[in-house]
Amino acid sequence: MRKGLYAFVLAPFFFVGCAEEPTRVTTTTTTQEVTTTGPAREVVVARTPPAVRVETQALAPGPGYVWTPGYWRWTGTDYVWVSGSWVTPPRTTAVWVRGQWVHRSGGWVWIAGHWQ
Repeated sequence: MRKGLYAFVLAPFFFVGCAEEPTRVTTTTTTQEVTTTGPAREVVVARTPPAVRVETQALAPGPGYVWTPGYWRWTGTDYVWVSGSWVTPPRTTAVWVRGQWVHRSGGWVWIAGHWQ
């Protein structure tokens, strides 16, 4: 009898939080410059990358932004398209050098885009 009474008394505490409203999740995309030290590891991909897509640029979000075009990224098994984006340069005189796939012996190597 006591166990049933305890279960009845404690049941509301068990269900607290089960009927709360769904939460809203908002995501934003941010871009930051990453500086690495030492040489980057080159990955040679045997498959030829697809042709670069022609993207439609949206309006710049504000003055001083620079468009960095999209590119094909290798996942280890396939190419996936990474869309271009507007970013702020690290300094006002910086110029974005677009990344590119370069043919080397044995396949293709990605040379990442960077600020110059």
